Amino acid sequence: MSSLYKDLKQECYEANMQLNALNLVVYTFGNVSAVDREKGVFAIKPSGVPYEDLKPEDIVIVDFDNTIIEGTMRPSSDTKTHAYLYKNWPNIGGVAHTHATYSVAWAQSQRDIPIFGTTHADHLTSDIPCAPPMADALIEGNYEHNTGIQILDCFKEKKLSYEEVEMILIGNHGPFAWGKNAAKAVYNSKVLEVVAEMAYLTLQINPNAPRLKDSLIKKHYERKHGKDSYYGQ
Repeated sequence: MSSLYKDLKQECYEANMQLNALNLVVYTFGNVSAVDREKGVFAIKPSGVPYEDLKPEDIVIVDFDNTIIEGTMRPSSDTKTHAYLYKNWPNIGGVAHTHATYSVAWAQSQRDIPIFGTTHADHLTSDIPCAPPMADALIEGNYEHNTGIQILDCFKEKKLSYEEVEMILIGNHGPFAWGKNAAKAVYNSKVLEVVAEMAYLTLQINPNAPRLKDSLIKKHYERKHGKDSYYGQ
């Protein structure tokens, strides 16, 4: 594979295969992209290609205006959403979209995922936001591009930082996650799915389960992410 973008394609390919290995996708529904900020491009899975058939050379290279730079296949149908996020959020290096069961169930319920426990607090200090379903005029317009607008509008309205909250649910659609690279976007997608399942089970056991108290949220988040963090080696 003689390509200027060989390493970027390989990173994107491995992240997409990991998405499948972690049972976060149904058939071909789902995708991960990886960005090269210096070249102003990103790599993304081609649309509708089964994971067992996917090869690194199949990965499509696209710029932030959705022009195909390299690749013979059509890029993912969600490409315009990825491009919009890369264009507007300069500090992300990877974006993932899945159709994972519990994440989608919360999105279909149009509900934020409450912060019930320390697994959630290890990763973020707020509820996981659910953006309201898209307005009809936007659905009829440039849908995938407008999904990106929908995500940014939700973060603005809820006063959230994309660098602290690296995941969102799109009402009636499903989850998007991002991170410093494609692997982190996949990691965040799995965390989101696990937290979504735990929150669902919590409400089955106790429909009136209380939110995690602030002192525990602070403790668990800061021991991993604070200036005096001590989790890990």
